[in-house]
Amino acid sequence: MAAASAVSVLLVAAERNRWQRVPSLLLTSRKWTWKQRTMKYATTTGRNITKVLIANRGEIACRVMRTARRMGVQSVAVYSEADRNSMHVDMADEAYSIGPAPSQQSYLSMEKIIQVARISAAQAIHPGYGFLSENMEFAELCKQEGIIFIGPPSSAIRDMGIKSTSKSIMAAAGVPIVEGYHGEDQSDQCLKEHAGRIGYPVMIKAVRGGGGKGMRIVRSENEFQEQLESARREAKKSFNDDAMLIEKFVDTPRHVEVQVFGDHHGNAVYLFERDCSVQRRHQKIIEEAPGPGIKPEVRKKLGEAAVKAAKAVNYVGAGTVEFIMDSQHNFYFMEMNTRLQVEHPITEMITGTDLVEWQLRIAAGERIPLSQDEITLQGHAFEARIYAEDPDNNFMPGAGPLVHLSTPPADLSTRIETGVRQGDEVSVHYDPMIAKLVVWAADRQAALTKLRYSLRQYHIVGLHTNIDFLLSLAGHPEFEAGNVHTDFIPQHREALLPSRKATDKELLCQAALGLILKEKAMSDAFRIQTQDQYSPFAFSSGRRLNNCYTRNMTLRDGKNNVAIAVTYNRDGSYSMQEGSVQIDIPVPKYLTLASSEGTQEGTLAPMTGTIEKVFVKAGDRVKAGDSLMVMIAMKMEHTIKAPKDGTIKKVFYQEGSQANRHAPLVQFEEEESDKREAK
Repeated sequence: MAAASAVSVLLVAAERNRWQRVPSLLLTSRKWTWKQRTMKYATTTGRNITKVLIANRGEIACRVMRTARRMGVQSVAVYSEADRNSMHVDMADEAYSIGPAPSQQSYLSMEKIIQVARISAAQAIHPGYGFLSENMEFAELCKQEGIIFIGPPSSAIRDMGIKSTSKSIMAAAGVPIVEGYHGEDQSDQCLKEHAGRIGYPVMIKAVRGGGGKGMRIVRSENEFQEQLESARREAKKSFNDDAMLIEKFVDTPRHVEVQVFGDHHGNAVYLFERDCSVQRRHQKIIEEAPGPGIKPEVRKKLGEAAVKAAKAVNYVGAGTVEFIMDSQHNFYFMEMNTRLQVEHPITEMITGTDLVEWQLRIAAGERIPLSQDEITLQGHAFEARIYAEDPDNNFMPGAGPLVHLSTPPADLSTRIETGVRQGDEVSVHYDPMIAKLVVWAADRQAALTKLRYSLRQYHIVGLHTNIDFLLSLAGHPEFEAGNVHTDFIPQHREALLPSRKATDKELLCQAALGLILKEKAMSDAFRIQTQDQYSPFAFSSGRRLNNCYTRNMTLRDGKNNVAIAVTYNRDGSYSMQEGSVQIDIPVPKYLTLASSEGTQEGTLAPMTGTIEKVFVKAGDRVKAGDSLMVMIAMKMEHTIKAPKDGTIKKVFYQEGSQANRHAPLVQFEEEESDKREAK
């Protein structure tokens, strides 16, 4: 990189912490203390890791920093413009801006990350998970630059990151695999033919990556093409590679994964299994360790198979071997995640280890701290992922401010893994996870009781979350019995997501009244601040000389808009009624309420995001269920379907444009039947 570029990166270093912009390679606010604390670690490892750059953001960046601080290792943060005020920037000893909000221009820019490592003199880079954590090219670039990549060698990432290659390696190593097609011919016709040969239902999967991205279940030949194209687009966005494989879809399986560790001396161990079966959108939502109902002999076979998989690729560091398990506890290799997993804390809780510390020590050349016989399993742990999303709207992710955030108190058996604080904003540019709630107890039932208790103590205001859904899930009798599988949520949808009743009229009136009283409080405060009691800007009484003022307000009740007409009476009270029925509110104030129809479901943007594809234009005739558009936000692709048969009158957005949540996307021609209903 040119010298000017290096200087420009340097000058914005740690701007978030408001340190002076000076041409200095090191920011020294805590340098003296850290130097003392790092000396012992540097001499015991032999590879002198005294400073680590975390090439990530959010809760995983904070997680790595906590362990680094305890070990006496300095931490370097990188941040995009959207993360300038974030928690991980404040926690770090040094912080550097690396570009705009889109991850392709910041967290996925290998050159910028390497440049910051040079400037900060970091000896190692911890990639966290996601972003560059499983990028073979990045691991190789670190090696070329003489920087320790805290992860496996690039060859292991290559072999296990490409699912078709990993299947062949596992089959050769004697690890059981699922039938499928992992070939190089990526033509639509070839993939479709293999899907027919394997037999529906099949799973389309991106050859690279994980986290449910680029993954689709296809249950019939009729939907194969549309699902293939959708999976390819999502894979291209997430991994810059749209190669696909086809696998037989095992109905109602369990998703069981094993934590493994390898070192540079040829050793490898397993730290037992985690059950991650309960998922939505093919992404984990609640995990537990160990797996419920798994017998010791099966547990041993799982662990040994995972170690065999790791040794087959000379694995080093933390990795996770994922299996699917049928009802008879037969298991088959699915993939290997060559990084630290989101759910690693539950393994730490049942084994009494710090896996990030293990990562740092093994990267520095040490042997695995414990032998297989020394790793023991104690108790049971759960992790619940708290997301900014709307479970009642197909778990659509959301973005916005955390107006209020309070959590259960952390202790030795309760961990709050997060990267946000009250007042922060969940960004549309990144994953919508707010936190991970991790609990431990002596047995599964006690841990589940603690999980439910802790979820009730979690309170978030400002956006939709899945906390209530997690409570319903953790309280379901089948979940409590340990009868989990990947179709758990669809199978029990009616119990977990009951139909939402319309909000009581009085509650809606109270909400409207609350807004009015808040306005009054603000205008009262303004009058006091300006010391002008006659200011026309300091009154919100709605008073008129010869008539009563009626103000129209609109509240959102689920998917419906509710129009509220508020009448400001001369005596200072308010009035309301619905039709001819007057509703009393316990303040003695009354309002006037009338309902209005919500906008047609399906033609509103379910989230703030980018329009990726537009399939229709004005004048097109569509049927209910036809695809209208594809939106992408928070790493997820969502297809907008037509809510009814009709003709498109207008399309409001073009490909590449940004649409806000609840914005109308298309307009239908008014049909004769609609006109008759309106009359």
